[in-house]
Amino acid sequence: MKILQDLSYNELCALMESLGEKPFRASQIYTALASGLDISEISNISNALKEKLLLEYENCAVKVEQKLVSVDGTEKYLFLLSDGNIVEGVYMKNNYGNTQCLSTQVGCRMGCKFCASGIGGLVRNLTSGEMLATVAKVNRINGGTIKNRAVTNIVLMGSGEPFDNYENTIKFLKLVSSDKGLNVSLRNISLSTCGLVPQIYKFSEEGLPVNLTISLHQPFDEKRKELMPIAKAYSLQEILKACAYYFEKTGRRYIFEYSLVKGENDTKECANELIKLLKGKPCHVNVIRLNEVKESGLKSTTEKEAYSFVGLLEKGGLSATVRRLNGADIDGACGQLRRNYIELKK
Repeated sequence: MKILQDLSYNELCALMESLGEKPFRASQIYTALASGLDISEISNISNALKEKLLLEYENCAVKVEQKLVSVDGTEKYLFLLSDGNIVEGVYMKNNYGNTQCLSTQVGCRMGCKFCASGIGGLVRNLTSGEMLATVAKVNRINGGTIKNRAVTNIVLMGSGEPFDNYENTIKFLKLVSSDKGLNVSLRNISLSTCGLVPQIYKFSEEGLPVNLTISLHQPFDEKRKELMPIAKAYSLQEILKACAYYFEKTGRRYIFEYSLVKGENDTKECANELIKLLKGKPCHVNVIRLNEVKESGLKSTTEKEAYSFVGLLEKGGLSATVRRLNGADIDGACGQLRRNYIELKK
């Protein structure tokens, strides 16, 4: 069955018209769904209308199957989709606002060595409405409303590659930023890609002022291929040209994510190569201490080593920071909790 969250406001208006309902019903339903309610929970529409909707649409787009809370306050969610698949989401509280990290696919086919999401490959894409429903659910659980949201920022950095699910990702961005619904500012949304060059060019033309981040993780092409198979398709220079086009079209700087893997990409040589690649470009380097995935065998650097690495980048003229490590005690890395849940079910 379908889910109503996949419909834009205009599409919902058309549905109400086809069902012989007054136009204002669309606004009532759209607001209720954006508030995280299921169809059966909508109190200001008739039971007859609910029954009509439930003939074609799932009552609940996503259910919270499991919630874990870290010692640092980070919340990790397992969402059960209507077809029985599971995806993850993370809610992080910060003094500047609260961020939800969400998934765009069930699994992933990019195969990055340090990431648990790709173990087992891609199962399917999430629809735009499924993505939206995970945000609405977490916002509601944490006491948020449409007018006073608990979720103030969104990062598309969970399981999956957003640009490998391009059309659904673009529609999600439009849905979640709609002033009829959650109305999250696009400038408070970050989208992370491992470097699908054609899609970066395409996205540059969309007119959506989100924060573009690139998973870099290695400044040397040959070594990057060992960590990230996508590097066999697109070189660092091709990615940098696409990023330059993004800046030309949007005027917005771009961000490079760099997960430190002990003994692999945390050396002074790597720092110097990063400086050579990026100095003078309108970008920022977000250095991340790796959330370890046991299957990969890769180890994280210490916090001290991470700050030393950032110090080298800053000394070389780059803008760089160490990202706060969240939820390490609750399977914080992408795909870990889902994988452990599936293994237990087996």
